[in-house]
Amino acid sequence: MNANQSGTAPALQQTLTTFQLWGIAVGLVISGEYFGWSYGWATAGTLGFTITAIFIAAMYTTFIFSFTELTTSIPHAGGPFAYAKRAFGPLGGYIAGAATLVEFVFAPPAIALAIGAYLNVQYPALDPKLAATAAYVVFMALNIIGVQIAATLELLLALLAIFELLVFMGVVSPGFSLAAFAKGGWSGQDSFSLAAIPGMFAAIPFAIWFFLAIEGVAMAAEEAKDPRRSIPIAYVTGILTLVALAIGVMLFAGGAGDWTKLANINDPLPQAMKMIVGDNSGWLHMLVWLGLFGLVASFHGIILGYSRQIFALAREGYLPHYFAKIHPRFNTPHRAVLAGGVVGIAAIYSDELVKIGGQTLTANIVTMSVFGAITMYIISMLALFKLRRSEPRMARPFITPLYPWFPLFALAGAVVCMATMVYYSFLVALIFAGLLLVGYGVFHLTRGNRAKLAAAA
Repeated sequence: MNANQSGTAPALQQTLTTFQLWGIAVGLVISGEYFGWSYGWATAGTLGFTITAIFIAAMYTTFIFSFTELTTSIPHAGGPFAYAKRAFGPLGGYIAGAATLVEFVFAPPAIALAIGAYLNVQYPALDPKLAATAAYVVFMALNIIGVQIAATLELLLALLAIFELLVFMGVVSPGFSLAAFAKGGWSGQDSFSLAAIPGMFAAIPFAIWFFLAIEGVAMAAEEAKDPRRSIPIAYVTGILTLVALAIGVMLFAGGAGDWTKLANINDPLPQAMKMIVGDNSGWLHMLVWLGLFGLVASFHGIILGYSRQIFALAREGYLPHYFAKIHPRFNTPHRAVLAGGVVGIAAIYSDELVKIGGQTLTANIVTMSVFGAITMYIISMLALFKLRRSEPRMARPFITPLYPWFPLFALAGAVVCMATMVYYSFLVALIFAGLLLVGYGVFHLTRGNRAKLAAAA
């Protein structure tokens, strides 16, 4: 009998292994190696963006080592929402939960549009938005069928995506030129000057895209067999895998030819390979098809992530309890899966977003998602410091190394990212703030529901 039948709070089954969690960690993020990051070249150039990416990689590495302490101490489907709520009460939980929801609901439409762009390379008559919508339908269905099926598929997709990135590096390596990579590498200039610095800061959201959503493993913690042991392994090996892949992909793509042709497009890897092997090579067609595995891995994994976040918020009374229902047969939060999909498909067809700041639709969706992520990173690190003081005896199976320096660096890096993004993407920042305000209205109106749930607990 599941929770819906027994009348107790809805609960998820513990079925995920360490290897599956690693697959989720890598799969959530790996689409960031395939697209999105090249938009950073448009403002920073290859060399300037490399500096930005190194800073972001350091921020993410210290963040993950710190975040893992929270995840293993409080293995909850709500992830950051649960940590902030325990540290700062309901309002803190709302801020973290809403920010995470924005991150995980807005990332999939950007990835879906990239899936459409990749398919459009093979089938020029295919509407990328129609393909993106079809991807939502297929992978929402797979996430509803069951978490074991979803996690196993995610692991397979992640392995195939890693293999394909290695194939890409191998195929383009004979034509790699360090001189081509460095040409105009400082915001269009061949040598560094202070004028290159603003572009490096403006490129921060696209460097974040290399690693965005790895923290989503926390939302699978409630479904892990042994979260206190398996999650640290999944997080640490996952971030190391992604850093190595990010360096390789960026270096080999930029050195394949004229890198300026790869900025501001959704399919930089196939276009980079074209520079080496030509338009009709079998390698190119293989990259397009197998490249979809990376995009699909992240798309599929983030659907799993947003559904657990919606489910957790609804279960705690922050969203209508309707979304906390679990499917009686598949034991998955099916209504939460569908709710996030409706928002994502609407974002795909919101062409007016193209006008914001002169950026493309994909770039603005990426930026919106990153605003949610950075907000969540800040409050999570603050929650770590707060819980260290307020609950020193709390069981901590994983202890943050080099505390307090690692979480301090992650917090400082996130604050720098937030300030920079507000400056360079002010209109998107206003929309993000507006979403949080609307959400706060819902949070305020549902306080009675939370009081009833707390009394019944």
